Amino acid sequence: MSKDERIIQNQDNKKTIRHEDYIAGIGKGMAILDSFSSNQHRLNISMAAEKTGLTRAAARRHLLTLEYLGYLESDGHYYYLTPKVLKFSGAYLGAAQLPKVSQPLLNLLTNQTSLIYSVMVLDGYEAITIARSAAHQQTDRVNPYGLHLGNRLPAHATSAGKILLAHLSQEEQLDWLQKYPLQRLTKYTHVENDKFLELLKEIREQDWCYSREEHELGVHALAVPIYGQDF
Repeated sequence: MSKDERIIQNQDNKKTIRHEDYIAGIGKGMAILDSFSSNQHRLNISMAAEKTGLTRAAARRHLLTLEYLGYLESDGHYYYLTPKVLKFSGAYLGAAQLPKVSQPLLNLLTNQTSLIYSVMVLDGYEAITIARSAAHQQTDRVNPYGLHLGNRLPAHATSAGKILLAHLSQEEQLDWLQKYPLQRLTKYTHVENDKFLELLKEIREQDWCYSREEHELGVHALAVPIYGQDF
């Protein structure tokens, strides 16, 4: 086996690792955890196997192991995440600089405007909320997407996601579209690759993005990029 054949690459972040250094069991266990989402709160063995590409027997063992370790609980048929998984998000939010730096500014903006502000980063197909202000009083305004810390939204259908995609290189944008085909979520969602790439170019040039009901009807959102040091 040649040296190149012993190198494997993560298609999401392009990081590489030598095959002999990669622990497949950890990768499979994390794939199980990654199968849970805001739209997928519970999994049974068949669903876990289908989402991860594991056999039913392997999916069962990983689910049982994660339950034993306290990251999942089961009602005898379905498996659910437990609060223990929050220790990872808590550790990230406690250590990462971008949430720390941005949170006071988000709170200030909310105090001045009574609107809700968030900071989001790109993770594969989705944009993730890593900081968010809270409204001080109930209003008639629609709360965009029911946002909360850790919330994940399809990048192509949200203002923040499109800002983040717009600042990728053209090659990275093409790779992203190849891996994540544009899905229609409302009648306003952009689903044609050529037009979407033109839109990203326009967004990058104007340096802001206004999204109109592309992810959720009735919701409009404005996003701008954050420039500065690498957080």
